[in-house]
Amino acid sequence: MLNVVGNLPMTVDWTDTATAIAARIADCATAHDADDSFVAEGFDALEEAGFFAALVPAELGGGGASVGEICDAIRIIGASCGSTALAAAMHSHIVAVAAWRWQHMGAPTDGLMKRIVAEKLKLVSSGGSDWLKSAGTMEKVEGGYRLTARKAFASGSPTGDLLMTSAVYDDPEEGPTVLHFAAPLKGEGVSIASTWQTMGMRGTGSDDVVFDGVFIPDAGIAGKRPQGEWHMLFHIVSMIAFALIYAAYVGVAEGARTRALELARKRPADPMLAQLAGEMENALLTARLAHRRMVEIAETGTPGPETTSEAMQLRTLVGRNAIDTVAKAMEVAGGAAFYRKVGLERAFRDIQAARFHPMQEKPQLDFTGRVALGWDING
Repeated sequence: MLNVVGNLPMTVDWTDTATAIAARIADCATAHDADDSFVAEGFDALEEAGFFAALVPAELGGGGASVGEICDAIRIIGASCGSTALAAAMHSHIVAVAAWRWQHMGAPTDGLMKRIVAEKLKLVSSGGSDWLKSAGTMEKVEGGYRLTARKAFASGSPTGDLLMTSAVYDDPEEGPTVLHFAAPLKGEGVSIASTWQTMGMRGTGSDDVVFDGVFIPDAGIAGKRPQGEWHMLFHIVSMIAFALIYAAYVGVAEGARTRALELARKRPADPMLAQLAGEMENALLTARLAHRRMVEIAETGTPGPETTSEAMQLRTLVGRNAIDTVAKAMEVAGGAAFYRKVGLERAFRDIQAARFHPMQEKPQLDFTGRVALGWDING
């Protein structure tokens, strides 16, 4: 008899589970890419497998999976459907950060994680559009605040329950202050604007979420910080989140490489083709090695400027080499790659999104340089 924790098996082979899910949703990926629709089948399959509670510690009723296990699952799914992988990673990184804070800092994030298990919550992040400065306003009212904001890049918003977000309160004593909280994605004053018509990753449902005076109680404020300045929370996020997010892009690159080789093996032997394949292999190996180090940092690192610098350097290396891998895959496949039915064209578009997550390459270079020189990281 299988022992269970909550409603989840105590141990799940996420490699096998992800492989089965990837095969199940492969045919749907093309359709969602064609009409900009959300990858509902992928999320349904993940929910059936207990994925959304997988990173919740077993003591709190979750799956107790490691960051590395879930990165592998996201990577495998990404080879089949980049949108499912990326949207799933956005939920996963929030849970991973909450688990780390509870385990290592005694932070009161256990209530959220228990709710994820009991209520089967799916979390959505606005971090990519907010980062250090945040956006939107908080107006102080009796018992809490009124939130007015428009949050972009909210991956998974069609099916999400809570947006883990922030907004700016103009504190009369402390000045512009960023407040962090969970906002409901359903209810009065909340609407989803269908803005996600993009080059790639079209199935992530990364629409804008609009809040029109939504009440956030005082008790719902999870933290606050000065606007625009580095805070320990962001060092924790940088240490953990991007290993999960960029697992999706490594997966897209691996899927493109596999398809390109399938096509190239049907062609006559050609030294030039071999060299192109070798360049593709070098780029993919670089992305894989850099991502492996990202996972090591996420699982064993100590948050702080030095760790953030390395994690962001790796984010740049993974993104750049994943993009290069897919570009080389197009060359290896030859003219066939230009046809949508082959799948490489979609991978080429999807992989471009790796450019746009924080910290983008130029800000990363500035941050890394400041850390190396011993300068103030807040500029």
